[in-house]
Amino acid sequence: MSIMSYTGGTIVAMAGDECVCIASDLRIGEQMTTIATDQKKVHKVTDKVYVGLAGFQSDARTVLEKIMFRKNLYELRENRRIKPQVLSEMISNLAYQHRFGSYFTEPLVAGLDDTNKPYICCMDTIGCVSAPRDFVAVGTGQEYLLGVCENFWRENMKPEELFEATAQSILSCLERDAASGWGAVVYTITKDKVNVSTIKARMD
Repeated sequence: MSIMSYTGGTIVAMAGDECVCIASDLRIGEQMTTIATDQKKVHKVTDKVYVGLAGFQSDARTVLEKIMFRKNLYELRENRRIKPQVLSEMISNLAYQHRFGSYFTEPLVAGLDDTNKPYICCMDTIGCVSAPRDFVAVGTGQEYLLGVCENFWRENMKPEELFEATAQSILSCLERDAASGWGAVVYTITKDKVNVSTIKARMD
């Protein structure tokens, strides 16, 4: 079994009309043994920017600490909030610096910039960025998500529609991926607020 799928976990993000959704499952395991059912994989960076870290969760914690350190340093130097595009480049540089002994994690960034334009991207273990305009997915359930997301995603979806599409997509994935599960958390980021919703899924 690959070290990338050792602890399991799936994260997906979708872009809408001045809003983005990012969702992850809650399971952390040791291969097929469930260790915990309340593992956060999506983390707040600023009020409008969130990062998800799929893969080996020990490395994910290390990467998160380094991300927050660099983000705080950036905001002190520049005296402004970090944009999602800048954060993704920062994480990409961090991953590439460690390419010869890479962190076993796949980062995903979702957020709104200063003009409330949605931005989503994901990257591999050495920082190669993919930033499509519609949706991204990382983790053990990625292959189950892409087709479902393509079916649910539409242009210029409002926050309620985007939440529904994201929630249905991750629920569909959790039905099929044995390494993910035990419910999901969906963050809906708009220009005014962030809604956090916990949804139930298969508990096995």
